[in-house]
Amino acid sequence: MDIRDFDYYLPQNLIAQNPLQKRDQSRLLVLDRQQRSIEHRYFYEIIDLLCPGDLLVFNDSRVIPARLYGRRADTGGKLEVLLLHPLKPDNWDTWEALVKPSKRARPGIRFVFGEGLLEAEGSSATTEGHKILRFYYTGKFDQLLEKLGEIPLPPYIKEHYLEDKERYQTVYARKKGSVAAPTAGLHFTKDILNALRAKGVKTVFLTLHVGAGTFRPIKEKDPANHQMHSEYYCLEHHVAKAVNKAKRGKHRVIAVGTTSCRVLEACAVASGVVNPSEGWTDLFIYPGYQFKIVDSLLTNFHLPRSTLLMLVSAFAGREMVIDAYKEAIAQKYRFYSFGDCMFIC
Repeated sequence: MDIRDFDYYLPQNLIAQNPLQKRDQSRLLVLDRQQRSIEHRYFYEIIDLLCPGDLLVFNDSRVIPARLYGRRADTGGKLEVLLLHPLKPDNWDTWEALVKPSKRARPGIRFVFGEGLLEAEGSSATTEGHKILRFYYTGKFDQLLEKLGEIPLPPYIKEHYLEDKERYQTVYARKKGSVAAPTAGLHFTKDILNALRAKGVKTVFLTLHVGAGTFRPIKEKDPANHQMHSEYYCLEHHVAKAVNKAKRGKHRVIAVGTTSCRVLEACAVASGVVNPSEGWTDLFIYPGYQFKIVDSLLTNFHLPRSTLLMLVSAFAGREMVIDAYKEAIAQKYRFYSFGDCMFIC
């Protein structure tokens, strides 16, 4: 396996810079693995593609305003902070973060945000060069973050201002913690969800807080040597029960996004059931992986040489996926976070 096998050429004008006015108007490429066929639809037609008893598994993580702009308390030197994740999920006082310029966050250096509403002090650095920051404040940290922070849009989106910030959140997002949206879910509306449930399609929600590592390309020539980043997840007991019931009843378990897929597979055991679990996963799914739980996958189009493209290739086969991407490019689909999507069945 060579990382160059996961390259493709994408014209820059196909990278979606803004969300569509209506979420469910995005295009939907349907890739049938058994028939080896491609069909072009619109997302609102997903209702016609699902059956009573199918189980949709969503990631309910919510993107936080993780980008902060501040200054050193002593010199006034400006700096930018991107919060990656708290060291403990239930305590947001201490974070691993990216700081630019990094030299301004040496241990013991104090810096301030919002005229002193929020302060932080650098304590140490990680092996990856990230900083550990301890925050000091009065009140609630998440409320201060909403006031002072910015939603960190992906690096390929050049316009960093969204008129409607909720368009980079799924309509069901509720658990704060991601620095990037689980984008396969951005196409759903409340009306679509209600129509699916009325049809008999089941829905459950797990959590995986998406980290900045999701945008990091694989640099190893052999992707198997890549060290996958870890992300916090939670799959509760009632979710595991619903997944296992669907599997027993021969109904499809459909992962909405690669994040949901990773959690389901990380919690799977050899017998083809999932156990409720909470923690950190660095599961790296690439071609050759044997899926235990996921039967179908809804996903956006991903960057070349990315771990996400490799997961999709593991699910549908590299050649079939690359051919589908070429077809999507020929048909001028919109790519990446604000772009169109694929349903792989």
